[in-house]
Amino acid sequence: MLFNYEAVDATGAKKTGAVDAINVDVAISSLQRRGLTLTGVKEAGASSGFLSKNISLFDRVSSKDVVILSRQLSTLFEAQVSALRVFRLLSAETENRVLGIKLTVIADDIQGGSSISTALAKHPKIFTPFYTNMVKAGEESGKLDETFNYLADYMDRTYELASKVRGALIYPAFVVVTFFTVMILMFTMVIPKISGIITDSGAEIPVYTQVILGISNFLVNYGFVLLGVLIVAGFFVVRFIRTPTGKYAFDQFKLRIPYVSSLFKKLYLSRIADNMNTMLTSGIPIVRALELTSDVINNKVYEGIMSDAVESVKGGKTLSESLSNNPQQIPGIMVQMMKVGEETGEVGSILKTIAHFYTREVTTAVDSLVSLIEPAMIVMLGGGVAVLLASVLVPIYNIAGAQ
Repeated sequence: MLFNYEAVDATGAKKTGAVDAINVDVAISSLQRRGLTLTGVKEAGASSGFLSKNISLFDRVSSKDVVILSRQLSTLFEAQVSALRVFRLLSAETENRVLGIKLTVIADDIQGGSSISTALAKHPKIFTPFYTNMVKAGEESGKLDETFNYLADYMDRTYELASKVRGALIYPAFVVVTFFTVMILMFTMVIPKISGIITDSGAEIPVYTQVILGISNFLVNYGFVLLGVLIVAGFFVVRFIRTPTGKYAFDQFKLRIPYVSSLFKKLYLSRIADNMNTMLTSGIPIVRALELTSDVINNKVYEGIMSDAVESVKGGKTLSESLSNNPQQIPGIMVQMMKVGEETGEVGSILKTIAHFYTREVTTAVDSLVSLIEPAMIVMLGGGVAVLLASVLVPIYNIAGAQ
């Protein structure tokens, strides 16, 4: 059976070609022995049309897949199954095609003499530096089963929290989109048909009705121009946000929005405490734990705080002292609890308590935000439509009454 492949050699040069093998696993193993890092393997003659491209576009490894994989790895290592056998077994059993291929490649690397953490580190889109460093610590301590269990628990908590926040935003986003859709349809399709009746009557038109008619005429005549301007502006805003300066400015803005900023701060603080607790419990040095935590917070402001803390700890200060210089972003209560943990030698336990506290706070804040947003959105939608209809129907009612 012939397989087409795309790969990168040791120098970073791209390679393409074909290899003859019994199945895809044997083909991958053969290419791995040549020192190639695979980016794609496909059976020759397989469909490469539009449909297959769409399918590959949606092939990805989700956080949920990695959580399930970590649970399975923990169970198999606890049963004292060899690392090579573990990854061969899971590569054949996983339902995710992409993850199955990656696990086969990882198994080949392990068979070639690589450590598990080194093999996982070659796939950063699936296994983050945080994940691979945790595995490395587990290898050094001989507690891989516990490490994968820690990772599964941590990723489970992270996934649940992120899903909670995303789910809370779905309803408000739907209401806002519905509101603007209704407004645009009213301004471009309904009001233009009614405006002729109002203007032809010769009656005096109230100021608020003139404003509504003016907006309607503008959208009818220049709506596509406005849409084009908004698309171009949105494109440049997105590009700016993707730059380091724009990302920092946007992250700073999120921490200044009234009420919502409190939610974001609690979310980031829970991530910091949870990450630090998980890594320190697994035996990762505090400096390395701080460095990895700064990479997974996903906020440039807090990344800067953690980077400063790294330098401060290297200079001989304690963790609590290093974080105490940012009272606006790191609450005093959190610093004081860390200080108590340092004095009692229970930093990991204290961080776990802090993580649980802020996770509950985020959940409570999200629930409160949703309970406030829902009626506010309904009132906004109903009020907007009511004002629009009143601006048009009141003049018509006056015209009918004058006749």
